[in-house]
Amino acid sequence: MVDPAIDEGRQLPGSVRGQRRAAVIGSGFGGLAVAIRLQAAGISTVLYEARDLPGGRAYVYRQDGFCFDAGPTVITAPGCIEELFAVAGESMSDHVELMPVLPFYRLAFSDGSVLDYDGDPDRMRARVGQLAPGDAAGYEKFLAYSKEVFEAGYEGLAATPFPRFADMIKVSPELARLGAHRSVYDTVARFVKDERLRQALSFHALLIGGNPFETSAIYTLIPYLERRWGVFFPRGGTGALVSALTDLFMRLGGQLRLGTPVTRIRPEGDSLQPRHRVESSGQHPGSESFDVVVSNADLHHTYDRLLTGVGAAEMTARKLEAMDWSMSLFVIYFGTNRKYPGTAHHTVLFGPRYEPLLKEIFHGPALPDDFSLYLHAPTVSDPQLAPDGCEGFYVLAPVPHLGNSKLAWDDIKDAYADRILASLETRLPDLRRHIVTKRIFTPIDFQRELGAFMGSAFSVAPQLKQSAFFRPHNRDATIPGLYIAGAGTHPGAGVPGVINSAKATARAVFDDLLASEPLSAAQLLPAAGQR
Repeated sequence: MVDPAIDEGRQLPGSVRGQRRAAVIGSGFGGLAVAIRLQAAGISTVLYEARDLPGGRAYVYRQDGFCFDAGPTVITAPGCIEELFAVAGESMSDHVELMPVLPFYRLAFSDGSVLDYDGDPDRMRARVGQLAPGDAAGYEKFLAYSKEVFEAGYEGLAATPFPRFADMIKVSPELARLGAHRSVYDTVARFVKDERLRQALSFHALLIGGNPFETSAIYTLIPYLERRWGVFFPRGGTGALVSALTDLFMRLGGQLRLGTPVTRIRPEGDSLQPRHRVESSGQHPGSESFDVVVSNADLHHTYDRLLTGVGAAEMTARKLEAMDWSMSLFVIYFGTNRKYPGTAHHTVLFGPRYEPLLKEIFHGPALPDDFSLYLHAPTVSDPQLAPDGCEGFYVLAPVPHLGNSKLAWDDIKDAYADRILASLETRLPDLRRHIVTKRIFTPIDFQRELGAFMGSAFSVAPQLKQSAFFRPHNRDATIPGLYIAGAGTHPGAGVPGVINSAKATARAVFDDLLASEPLSAAQLLPAAGQR
């Protein structure tokens, strides 16, 4: 059952439905989600994508018979995806299959111990008791705390825009009560003492681009979110989910323009009747006028490049440059000519250092000598993503972004990749000898191919001083008719984060369009009754 509050678009009057036009820039999960909501509400929507395929960071590489998802592979909170089909009167299960992944993660520590982490209370109680017997009670207390934070932070705030400081004041007492000023790691450390368990309960911050020692404790909600709904992987890969959402948008009548980078946004009109001219090149070059523009592109790229010459945008760009940005990633996609039985779908390999390593990753300037790794093995869940008898993987290492480190990635990438692959041979025997295809993606590629500021993989870092009202807003405060979706705005990175950002952004669009239209009492009363 979908909350009626997500469906404000159906209350738009006829003078808006079918009469107003929106441009969405970037077809990542945030762009797709907001485009679906706008189109379902009757706003004629054009979705621009610079690359040849939709998905943004969720791009797909097909190489030598292997299918590699480029980006997000951990799918949680499936309800936010289901909502996108529901606003169109459809069911997600008719178009994409989300397969449960167990364990959620295999956590391998530097001392050789392993924790298979999932959402089953009895299994986890036993596993934690075996790993860290003295922390069993503290672990249970942490999960109770995580549930509280989830109820306040995810259910209460994730899809709500924060356009005014007063909105922040309203929720500040609850955030203070929950200790949101503390870091994720410091909060976890209040409950458990074993360092391995502290790592197991705090590493989630890295999945949204945050340093566990700096990220607000509000993000301790993730362990409960996973326990409540599980961890999933789409049959056919994350790209299959992107395709299903793209098809949904087009069935609604939306226009998708692939291979069409937006080169400039020119604000027109005024605050009462804002308009924007969107200029594009590539497959569909031209210049068109829109009532609404939503950017799912990189935040800094949007304000510094697309809105060049606009004074308010230039000021925003300079403010963004002063913010803390997430780390970058070094990613190796590879396929082998043999299988590796017993491999988990998601494996986190912790290095011998935790806090010192993260300090070097997030603050540079050098490339650390050691690393912690995330190994993704999608063929464990879906063997069809590789040729018969083969296995497909990607492994990533968090690394400093280009603003903190001036590394010559094009020169060092092969040697660094070999070091990473050699380290994996303790788990995947003779790995390098069995690799038959390989692709490397560095911080330079994040900047070059995705327009990511300083090669940041997750946009603005999720610190308390950069969250909710203090994060770039879903509705731009100085340029009427301009909106933001994706990892850089509220609530932040991760698939649920960017999809909920689209929900908050769509609400802001609907509110503004409703406010600009003279409504009759008959139109207003049903809307009020549903809220």
